[in-house]
Amino acid sequence: VQLQASGGGLVQAGGSLRLSCATPGGTFNAYSIGWFRQVPGKERDLIAAIGFNSGNRYYGDFAKGRFTISRDKSKNTVYLQMSSLKPEDTAVYYCAARLGAYEIYEGAYSYWGQGTQVTVSS
Repeated sequence: VQLQASGGGLVQAGGSLRLSCATPGGTFNAYSIGWFRQVPGKERDLIAAIGFNSGNRYYGDFAKGRFTISRDKSKNTVYLQMSSLKPEDTAVYYCAARLGAYEIYEGAYSYWGQGTQVTVSS
């Protein structure tokens, strides 16, 4: 499974961005998808995850109320809608896939996208 993350960029604090995670030429409808982020020098943190049937979703504490994960199976794409962005949300954002139910542990994901930079200015 090849993942392609996109949608990052520079945004002012309080703004919004929508990240996309796609599988060009393939499908990951049997896979759960997680969105992670990493700041240089720190561990990668799970932001949100969505189960392969879209019924189960998980949000990290810092994401609740501001971020929404969703998937469009017809487009083989998972989205992370981010709003009320803060400077501390600045990071490289990654999507990852694993077969079956989602997990909250980074090591449980077998496939990773290349990352997309999100920079929030104050």
